[in-house]
Amino acid sequence: MSAERTRPVGIDELLDRVRAGLDRVTAEEAFAEAADGALLVDIRYAALRDRDGLIPGALVVERNELEWRLDPQGSHRAAEATGHDLRVVVICNEGYASSLAAVSLRQLGLHRATDLVGGFQAWRTAGLPVTAPAD
Repeated sequence: MSAERTRPVGIDELLDRVRAGLDRVTAEEAFAEAADGALLVDIRYAALRDRDGLIPGALVVERNELEWRLDPQGSHRAAEATGHDLRVVVICNEGYASSLAAVSLRQLGLHRATDLVGGFQAWRTAGLPVTAPAD
């Protein structure tokens, strides 16, 4: 008996699939949602944060720790991971990795998780608040 093989999915198709289930937000929408209590989560790696700065008030969580830090039931959760109804907006550098990360959070039951279209670069281009990069 042979196992049926499925056609490999490329990253572009995978992104299209996962994004179809997300209500992705613009930088301006993310800014407004944060003012209303949404949690902005910056998953960029340290070199990018050092180079470009930070979004004030955003929780910084390295991508490889995201699920452990945001799972409201997890033993390693961040204090901000208060429940499954929490609105989470994941932010990467340009809005690619964040889509995959948001879907991963949804699989943990964070049904309102989404990501920022264009990532941190879109936030900065929109002229929204950014702390100065580290020297």
